[in-house]
Amino acid sequence: MTPANRSVTPRALFPVEVIASLRAGGAVIFPTDTLYGVGVDPCSETGLARLFAAKARDRRKPIPLLLSGAEAVGRWTRHVPDAATRLMDRFWPGALTLVLPADPGVHPAVTGGGDTVGVRVPDHPVPRALAAGLSGAVTGTSANRSGTPVAWGSAEEIVREFTGDVDWILWEAAAAGDPRRAGGGISPGSTVVRMVDDRPVLLREGVLPFRDIIEFLERG
Repeated sequence: MTPANRSVTPRALFPVEVIASLRAGGAVIFPTDTLYGVGVDPCSETGLARLFAAKARDRRKPIPLLLSGAEAVGRWTRHVPDAATRLMDRFWPGALTLVLPADPGVHPAVTGGGDTVGVRVPDHPVPRALAAGLSGAVTGTSANRSGTPVAWGSAEEIVREFTGDVDWILWEAAAAGDPRRAGGGISPGSTVVRMVDDRPVLLREGVLPFRDIIEFLERG
């Protein structure tokens, strides 16, 4: 199975075969509200190995998760600080990744061997539906080779780069990650904030300005 004959539009979300493929260790590229992502089942040893191989990714780097909804947070985290809950209520679905204490059952390939996990609920139906078809989450790392510029914007570029490495490509001409969309420019991705307690620590500034997060928390 190759991207050439398994490239489909997500207008009707996607064929049911995609979920079955992911459960069996498959890999998919899909649009999100920020960038195109590479998705595998975060509980699948085979799927995670394929993700690292496809991206040539350092196994010490953690893998962010995209959730079906905020109700899935408890499946992947050990503790959610009160301030983090407030941020979820305010900015999810959206471009905010929260790095929280990980549940002990999260695969070490997802945490990079650490004790935290990055989670967010994207403002896009495709990754949320993929996550809902699994165990509430799908991996959400960007669709590019590690060490190269941020994810390629168009489906054509992604197909050329990942042919043979993934089983499905769900493309969308107007996806946020496509530089040809209205407004142009590739998205900087989500803003990543570490919250192991009630103090936010910026790890990466993305679409959501960090100052908006601080101002919201300071309002009490």
